[in-house]
Parts: sequence; structure tokens; C-alpha cells
Amino acid sequence: MNRLQDKVAIVTGTGPLIGGAIAAGLAAEGARVVCTGLDEESVKPSVAAIEAAGGEAIAAIGDVTDPAHAPEVVEQAVARWGRVDILVNSAVWFHKRGLLTMTVEDYRRQLDVILGGSFLFTREVAMHMIDAGTHGSVINILSTAAWQGEPGNIGYSTGKSGLINFTRSAAMELARHGIRVNGFTPTVTLPDDPERARELVGLMAGPSEYPMNFQGLFPMGRLPTPQDYVPAVVFLASDESSMITGSNITVDGGATAKYWPWLSGSGQEGRLGP
Repeated sequence: MNRLQDKVAIVTGTGPLIGGAIAAGLAAEGARVVCTGLDEESVKPSVAAIEAAGGEAIAAIGDVTDPAHAPEVVEQAVARWGRVDILVNSAVWFHKRGLLTMTVEDYRRQLDVILGGSFLFTREVAMHMIDAGTHGSVINILSTAAWQGEPGNIGYSTGKSGLINFTRSAAMELARHGIRVNGFTPTVTLPDDPERARELVGLMAGPSEYPMNFQGLFPMGRLPTPQDYVPAVVFLASDESSMITGSNITVDGGATAKYWPWLSGSGQEGRLGP
């Protein structure tokens, strides 16, 4: 319960799904967490949940694409706790559009949130760590859509794919400073909240230009929940992974490892949840 004791983490995009679960997971291991987001409505519940569990957290509201925001967040963390040890780049804008339907403005915005935000926060946190002599960890949240060709989601897939080599390049530049940069790959995620999970299942089963059937296609038999991701991210944030950089950990139930024609649920009842 104290693998991250006395460490300070910044988690961008701390919403109700992956970002919020990661923030809570880091706090449960002793980290003090700055939860960032575009508005208070998305961030405050994460802060409240961490505090209710006995942890320490503060909110930082702003747009990750604003060059002034990252310095403000780092300054806020340092003013409160004196340091920054961990950065999780989780901010994202979900806007599913295909190549033929997405506007140029929306495409640029989506890339700016995913790639631009990660660039600005990684640079600012790295400069602080170098000045402070801190050997820290940066974790970029990727996606199985970064490794495969997902139709109808061109901006998201392109942005997340770009993060793969951003992770590698940043890792090489920052290695001499003792700063590790790694990727973490989740996949389609079933919310912990049962009501939101039912809504997602209904949405995925609905009509679409590019129909997708997740039942029977996951080798592990179900979609992961945010809690399935926490141990891997905590590991990457901790000193236990001190010799891992420029790498990636995938928690996707075997989805990206599967040979594409194989229906892994054949002969058994497929399910989306536990």
C-alpha cells in the first residue's frame, strides 16, 4: 500500500473512467495526486474519491493544449508538495469520425489534445525533474487503436499511434537524466459503474457505419474494467520498473495478440462483462 509513498503524481484527463481509476490507484499506493481536467465536473469526483479513501489530491482545471496550463499545474504541485515524480498523460478528446466525415478543425483539435497535450506536459515535468534532480516516471496512455487500423475513428487512432514513437523518442532523450518514459495500452473498457456499463454495452450493440461485435472476440472472455489497468500503471510509476523505459505494457485481454480470423469465444458464451 506504500509503493509510491511520498511521491507526487500529475494525471491529466482525470475523468470518470481510466484517468480517474489511475489517479485513485496511485493515491492508494501513497502518491499525492494532482487531478487535471477541462472542467470541475469531470475532476472533482476523482479528488473527492481519493480524499474519501484517506489520500491526498487537488484539482487543476484547464486545457492541456494551452501552453500556459502545464507550467501552472507543475507550479501548483510544487507549491503544495514540493516536487513532481510521476506524470500520466491521459487527456483525450473522444470524437469518432472517419476520414471522409471529419472536419479539418476537429482532426487538428483531437491530435492537439492527444499529442500536443502530452508534449507540453512531458516537457514541463521533465524540465522540473531535471532541475530538481528527480528520477521520475512518465506514462503515456495509448490504446489498442494505436496498434490496429480502426475505421471511423481516424483522429483518435492517429493521435494514439503518434504517442507510441513520442514515447520512444522522449525516453531516449530523457534517459540520461534518469527519467523513464513508457506507454500503457488499454482497450475498450467496461466502466466500473453498472449503469454506465449497461449504457456502453447498448451503445456498442447499436447500429453503426462500421459495426463491431466484441462478444466472442476477447481471448480472456470479457472486456477489462479500469481497475484491471491500475496494477500495471502503478508498476510503471514505481521504482520497481527503474530499468524499463521506451517500452509499453498492454492490458487488453489478449485482443492485439490474437490472430485476426480466430473467434476466441467459439464454443462458449461470449460476454462483455465479468
